[in-house]
Amino acid sequence: MEKTVEKIVRWLQVQVKEAGVNGLMVGVSGGLDSAVAAHLIKRAFPENSLGVIMPLNSSLTDMDHANKVIESCGINQLTIDLTETHQVMYSQIQQKIKEQNEFNEDNDQLAGANLRARLRMSTLYAVAANYNYLVTGTDNAAEWYTGYFTKYGDGGVDILPLVDFTKTEVREMAEYLGVPKEIIHKKPSADLWEGQTDEGEMGTTYDKIDAYLKGEKIPAKDKEVIEKMHQRTEHKRNPANQFHLTK
Repeated sequence: MEKTVEKIVRWLQVQVKEAGVNGLMVGVSGGLDSAVAAHLIKRAFPENSLGVIMPLNSSLTDMDHANKVIESCGINQLTIDLTETHQVMYSQIQQKIKEQNEFNEDNDQLAGANLRARLRMSTLYAVAANYNYLVTGTDNAAEWYTGYFTKYGDGGVDILPLVDFTKTEVREMAEYLGVPKEIIHKKPSADLWEGQTDEGEMGTTYDKIDAYLKGEKIPAKDKEVIEKMHQRTEHKRNPANQFHLTK
């Protein structure tokens, strides 16, 4: 694990040098992946790294965990509350659609949740522009394969240091890096709505996805869920389709 962490840290340093920027930043949610990313970028750039906490109707537990991540790695920190911003923006969107009698209640929760992720992305890039930093993503191999991220939300980043690692491997890395135990063992959540958990929304578990990615045998129903998610989210892993005028 020591060698793996050293390789990631060197890779992060190369990315910054090649981009001609000053350092790295990451949104810190209180979850496992962002905790590991925060520890890694702090190691890569002790003086030029930043963790941004962005509460948005977030639970007190998650905010407590986010602050414990900051303390555990000693990274510089900003807290920017987006609760009111989201409320004002989404209520206006809802109002205008309702005026057209075209409001789709079935899609309301997901639309509001994805706006949360995209507001956080916009916030990170506004802060990154100030410091001339790259935005570090937190997606692991399981999330990337299944497309379990918001397009142009938490998927809108500059670099992805954890995308080659399963959730299990990220957890092992967290143990090595000194991430607080309660964060390592908490139920994964994208903080999209109250009570939301990743595994509850996906319909399978990270352990099953990790096993699938390693080529191990898993129950047929889990395999079907994973493969359908991968197929349905292919667009998230590719640039926007482009029209080219053939001559």
